[in-house]
Amino acid sequence: MKTKSYIPYLFIAPAVILFSVFMLYPIISSFILSFQTGQGAALTFVGLDNYKRLLSDEIFHTALKNTFILLVIQVPIMVLLALVLASLLNSALLRMKGFFRVTFFLPAVTSLVAYSIIFSIMLMNDGVVNQLLTSLGFKAIPWLNDPFWAKASLIIAMTWRWVGYNMVIYLAGLQNIPEELYEAASMDGASRIRQFFFITIPQLKPVILFTVVLSTIGTLQLFDEPFVLTKGGPSDATLTIGMYLYQTGFRYFDFGYASTIAYVIVILIGIMTFIQFKITGDQE
Repeated sequence: MKTKSYIPYLFIAPAVILFSVFMLYPIISSFILSFQTGQGAALTFVGLDNYKRLLSDEIFHTALKNTFILLVIQVPIMVLLALVLASLLNSALLRMKGFFRVTFFLPAVTSLVAYSIIFSIMLMNDGVVNQLLTSLGFKAIPWLNDPFWAKASLIIAMTWRWVGYNMVIYLAGLQNIPEELYEAASMDGASRIRQFFFITIPQLKPVILFTVVLSTIGTLQLFDEPFVLTKGGPSDATLTIGMYLYQTGFRYFDFGYASTIAYVIVILIGIMTFIQFKITGDQE
């Protein structure tokens, strides 16, 4: 039987049309918009003025600094905790593995807004956390009203939600590590800690790179947690690039400048991903 040459294209046409309308067109339109300024339909072409404006925009610099502080601190903590938990839950000596795996993964399937609201209630001045601290004889901490503790609150909340997600990915990777490597290391007198650093981590290198890249992208696009928890405050201490993009576009309706910020995020993601691949020496 002979198939008409155009038949395969008919099958992929719906996917191509949907991708073009809802993905390709907005990407190209946003890129063109980044070279324009104005509101509504009254847009004028300004060339690279929006990009030059970023260089002297102090609020953008603050948002960029806050985002990278969260990235540098939160991602390593989350990755290390996920690795440790995955190694513990992969142990043959542990019982009720399914229960613990589901328990740690459960935060990853909760709503971003819902869990952020819960954390904002818990971390209020008279919230559950401060009540517990004062009952133990410690001073109450201004979690959401102090620049340092506001960042710490975001790091704690993000770590709580995403550790289990990365843990499941590492668990899948651990299943592919030959048990003979650990047996040989044990016979040579290597402790569990040495096995973790010299067998587990090197064997999981591609998986770790994958999760770090995903976490980096997510942190550079961070919006929900600071928007709900701290509103970017106090004094822009937790304002992220994603939140500044939202404020520029949907509070001040400067969509041209907002598109410029969006493409700067894309460039930053590309640079950070390239650096991470180079640092790990991954050639795949």
